[in-house]
Amino acid sequence: MIRLLIADDETSILFAMKEYFEALGYAVDCAADEERALALVGAGEYDLVIADLRLCAARPQGGLAVATAVKARWPRTRTMILTAYGSPEAREQARGAGVDAFLHKQDRLQQVAAVVRGLTAARD
Repeated sequence: MIRLLIADDETSILFAMKEYFEALGYAVDCAADEERALALVGAGEYDLVIADLRLCAARPQGGLAVATAVKARWPRTRTMILTAYGSPEAREQARGAGVDAFLHKQDRLQQVAAVVRGLTAARD
């Protein structure tokens, strides 16, 4: 079973994405902050980590820190940034950090799922 970690500080987004991806057959863990996401990544490998760029107001690029930590610990794990605050600079930073996909929260879940399928299929 493909394992996903979704990190977002908005509970409604976590709930919706967890329900959606579990219905598609994925095993999904959720983290509402950077600390919890890093703890989960430290405890085991995921096939894909989806992180909000702004996991909290105090750290506007906390999701990028999570993605960087994932790549350092689990180089085969794919990473995706999902954000409402995308900018060309943030996209470029994500690319430089080795993030595999950078999407906007306005994108429909079906579009996000298509990218998830592509990233997890290409993992091996």
